[in-house]
Amino acid sequence: MTEGGIRKVTYSLTEEQLGAMEGAVQEGAAPSNSAFVAEAVRERLEKLHEERLREAFEEAARDPLFLEDVEDTMQAFAGVDEAPEPQEGE
Repeated sequence: MTEGGIRKVTYSLTEEQLGAMEGAVQEGAAPSNSAFVAEAVRERLEKLHEERLREAFEEAARDPLFLEDVEDTMQAFAGVDEAPEPQEGE
């Protein structure tokens, strides 16, 4: 590892990908090729994380035990949601 936790690695890109990236960097999309790649990887990892969360939520929505637990929890807190608003001066 180098300073700041950054490590040099080597990956292969097509000439088209490399040219498009270099053009984008020259136009100011990122301060460097490395920064461009780091941002692309960060965005892809974030998208992957969001996809996994969505899949987990969809699975939970099909789970009868989970849905029963949600219903029980909603009923347990129903009284809190229906509590009267405090009056002025209280």
